[in-house]
Amino acid sequence: MILPNSSPPAPLTFAAASDRVDAYVSQFKEGYFPPLLLLARLSEEVGEVARVLAHENGKTPKVGEDVGDLELELADLLFVMLCLTNSRGLSLERGFERMMQKVETRDAERWTRKENGAASQ
Repeated sequence: MILPNSSPPAPLTFAAASDRVDAYVSQFKEGYFPPLLLLARLSEEVGEVARVLAHENGKTPKVGEDVGDLELELADLLFVMLCLTNSRGLSLERGFERMMQKVETRDAERWTRKENGAASQ
């Protein structure tokens, strides 16, 4: 929520998010988890996203079980991905740009374009 007479926050970049995660993790002696443990956490977070989507799309939650928060679960997934990239000295921003270049060229004619050529919102 933006308060009256205040400016909206600056858009968050992958680099800024990466720096924020690193600042948080770096304050602890344990630091980043080992890669295989991060992979296990990543898998667990994907499972949480799947659970929320299942609840939103027909599967009835168990009695007393919360439907879940997709936005938060996706952010949890991003946090673990940033931990993994930081711990390996990688850049999610650079990787994302490389991936988009790949799909924008390789898959440029793969899908049926909309009549007016507008991108979906």
